[in-house]
Amino acid sequence: MDFIQRDKEENSAYVQLLILAGYALAGAIVSSIIGIILLISLYGMEVITDPQNLAGGNPAYLDGLKIIQIFTTIGLFLLPPIFLALTERRKVGFFYGFGKPLGMVMLFVLLIMFFSLPMMEYIAILNQKMTLPGFLKGMEHWMREKEDEAARTTVMLLTVRQPYDFIVNLLAIAILPAIGEELMFRGGIQRSFMKMFRNPHVAIWITAIIFSAIHVQFFGFFPRLLLGALFGYIYLWTRNLWYTMFAHFLNNGYAVCMALYMQKHNMPLDASDNTMNFHWYGYLLSFIFTALLIYYFKKSYSKHGKQLD
Repeated sequence: MDFIQRDKEENSAYVQLLILAGYALAGAIVSSIIGIILLISLYGMEVITDPQNLAGGNPAYLDGLKIIQIFTTIGLFLLPPIFLALTERRKVGFFYGFGKPLGMVMLFVLLIMFFSLPMMEYIAILNQKMTLPGFLKGMEHWMREKEDEAARTTVMLLTVRQPYDFIVNLLAIAILPAIGEELMFRGGIQRSFMKMFRNPHVAIWITAIIFSAIHVQFFGFFPRLLLGALFGYIYLWTRNLWYTMFAHFLNNGYAVCMALYMQKHNMPLDASDNTMNFHWYGYLLSFIFTALLIYYFKKSYSKHGKQLD
């Protein structure tokens, strides 16, 4: 039975954001409860009485950390926008835009992500060197502590001990976040902001700020902000979430694959010098090629994008 009523008016953008936030809160609570039950079954009650076992980098709790990562992504990011579409009595594919992806567009997205890597690295290096004024040194110290904690967690998540760990990492760090976060941020939040502000640029950049801030990694804020904006413009131009999910997957999947490569070659994941170390002209060429690809992507898609409608 088809319960979809296409002639029904959608709720306002404000109501949709409230509904989305409510679903996200409920999803976070439910996924946390399920995760805790699974953790207790694996490790016993000590995992609850001493939560630093998970956050402190103890490798014995690596599987538990990945379980939390997977269930948090599903509950907080993936399911809420799906329930929002159903609440609006729309099919998910129709509500967010899941047209058949075109090979040439996927290739453009792949090239953009590839050539932007050095540029994003350079921005990340500058962001890492960020310092706050003297009267904010206390805040900067707290931010550094949060950054170090996030770095330890990331290293744990990327660690490969068994062959299946690589597949689990792809699922937990690349595939599920690409689907869930793009549904939530580009599909749910940016779509609502587009209706609210009637200005796509405002909607894209506010969404990108939220997208970057929610990761609570202040010294990686700006490269993640730019990535969020890039995903937002891809969604604006194509009206198709498959392309932003693909771009997001490429970004996260690259990190997972590089981590495997580094471990295979006995390179520490937490080393501060694990960068590509291009010369200045390499970063400049990265910026030029990325800008040209984005320009031609937008230009060509404005002519041929209607094929997906």
